[in-house]
Amino acid sequence: MSDVPVANIRNFVILGHSGSGKTTLTDALAFKLGLNDRLGLVANGSSISDTSDEEKNRKITIFANPFCAEYTLDGQPYRLVFMDAPGFMDFYGQVLGAVRAADFALITVDAVSGVQVGTRRAWKACKENGLSTIAFAITGLDKENASFSKTVDAIREAFGVNCVPVTAPRDASAVVSLLDDGALPEDLEAFRTSLAEAAAETDESLMEKYFSEGTLSADEIRKGLRVGIASGSVHPIYCTQPLKDVGVNEMLAGICGLLIAPCDRKDVDGNDVKADPAAPLVAQVWRTSIDPFMGQLSYARVIRGTMAPGATLMNNSTDSKETVSTMLQIIGKKQTPVAKALPGDIVALPKLKTTKTGNTLAATGCPVKMPDIAFPQPVMFMALAPKTQADEDKLGTAIHRILDSDPTLHFEKQAETKEVLLKGLGDVHIDVTASLMKSQSNVNVDLSTPKVPYRETITTKGEGHYRHKKQSGGAGQFGEVYLRVFPRRSDEEGEWFADKTVGGSIPGNFIPAVLKGVEEGKLAGSVAGYPVQDINVEVYDGKYHDVDSKEIAFKIAGMRALRDGMSQAKPVLLEPIMRLQITIPEAFMGAISGDLPNKRGRVLGMEAQEGEQTISAEVPMAELFRYAAELRSITGGQGSFTMAFDRYDIVPSNVAQKIIAEAAKNRTADADE
Repeated sequence: MSDVPVANIRNFVILGHSGSGKTTLTDALAFKLGLNDRLGLVANGSSISDTSDEEKNRKITIFANPFCAEYTLDGQPYRLVFMDAPGFMDFYGQVLGAVRAADFALITVDAVSGVQVGTRRAWKACKENGLSTIAFAITGLDKENASFSKTVDAIREAFGVNCVPVTAPRDASAVVSLLDDGALPEDLEAFRTSLAEAAAETDESLMEKYFSEGTLSADEIRKGLRVGIASGSVHPIYCTQPLKDVGVNEMLAGICGLLIAPCDRKDVDGNDVKADPAAPLVAQVWRTSIDPFMGQLSYARVIRGTMAPGATLMNNSTDSKETVSTMLQIIGKKQTPVAKALPGDIVALPKLKTTKTGNTLAATGCPVKMPDIAFPQPVMFMALAPKTQADEDKLGTAIHRILDSDPTLHFEKQAETKEVLLKGLGDVHIDVTASLMKSQSNVNVDLSTPKVPYRETITTKGEGHYRHKKQSGGAGQFGEVYLRVFPRRSDEEGEWFADKTVGGSIPGNFIPAVLKGVEEGKLAGSVAGYPVQDINVEVYDGKYHDVDSKEIAFKIAGMRALRDGMSQAKPVLLEPIMRLQITIPEAFMGAISGDLPNKRGRVLGMEAQEGEQTISAEVPMAELFRYAAELRSITGGQGSFTMAFDRYDIVPSNVAQKIIAEAAKNRTADADE
């Protein structure tokens, strides 16, 4: 990297709804800046941003890829560090990492589709992660029915009137800068007026002049815009036709001339870390990837100080030391060693030992720790099983490798169902993960709908009894247990098991064996063999034999007595109920509200938020394994949801009958084997 002052570095992330032209704009920038010798295209798989086989085959961006290039404006050298982030909701974790690594965002808006759910999601991600400086790039102006003015109106309606055009289309093949003095077409004069008004609001002296004279000079407008953009009160809008190289130069000039440098970056969650290249180093890892030759690569954004190869750094998130053996600048599939990195730069660090996504790297003795990145929780689960024994042997390594590179993925061994669950943000996310396990670790897996972790409980009091008597040639086995079972509230305190025997009917040394038997009995209830919860047990009587009574006898008696007692206590099947927050455009309210009852769901409330509707609902887990794909189908990709476990509740009898019958069938099949 050349010696460009920090004040001339521009670090930004390109965001937007899937299909809004993010990657096309990235390819146009890369070609314009000399990073590629031809204009890449998503359609034919030649995009400089989408380099993996999965991205080429699916024609969507999956990974947030960084780029770095030099640009000269008015004789001044600038370094542009920018990232193309996914628009597909399944890869929202990549978006959050890239937002943390950027100083400002450029959100693409299609001139036909206008503001979409992904547009609002990108805006929200910026606001929630400390990026107040946001610009817009209107794309697709060469499409049929495209309208620049309608798109500007939609942006203003969604995000405020201080979203102001800086460039506008002069005709089908050229744009005009609204900052330059000179005559404009009549339909663009209103845009110049909005620029002057936005600039005037940032400074009292500019406001006084604007009120008195009714206008501001181009330099005064630029001055006011810089202040407003840096504070987050003004958001510039640029118009582009990336494939035709229309408006790209003007947008680059605006990025360099109006938007912020790393030294203008606001504090993140109270961390006062100024972009001084001479200060002790602070950097944050925002993405981790697996390279087939280099192994693990940690993408780090330098926030303060200067990073160089050979440095020993502290990982303040894990309190461990790391050595920077080399630093790489990665553009597409090209890797170039880097001698130093300044605030605003992004470099890839190979083979760090304990560093994960979100960790803070700092100079020894520097205590700064940047806030962790708050990744979303999974909303889709699939059962994962290796196809062969060889795949099973390598599965653990493959899982750890995948988890290191994607914090939004979760793996869990389900105790009740004995399944390995792969949890992600959607069906495409899960499918891509399975493909990556094949390409990275040569592990083939089968994916299937998971089993529901049902539970059992009782609804009334019951009494159970069992006498275990076994006589063989030698010493026999004898133990007899009487017990009661009661429903237990989930918030009830105190022990659930009580010894109420009197007179030594069961000697005290055998009570632990009874408890152990009851505990094992709770692992498989009397309804369908699922684990039992929320019960109290009292052992109140029993019998023993001086010679034949043994621990094993009382253990078996306790287990069978529990089953007998539960069968008398009106046992029921329980299922997990999930709490959902579904965010959709207003147009889909009827479709989603009507679909939830079909899933045995219950709408709890509705709330309007930033032009969208959020539905709160509770739905049984059994109905939600494919909901990510179903919601995308119903809303055309414009809906999203979060999901969290709420409680266990009784399964309706008509549904329970099918579950019980299926469980009995499975037990018969297992017995036959």
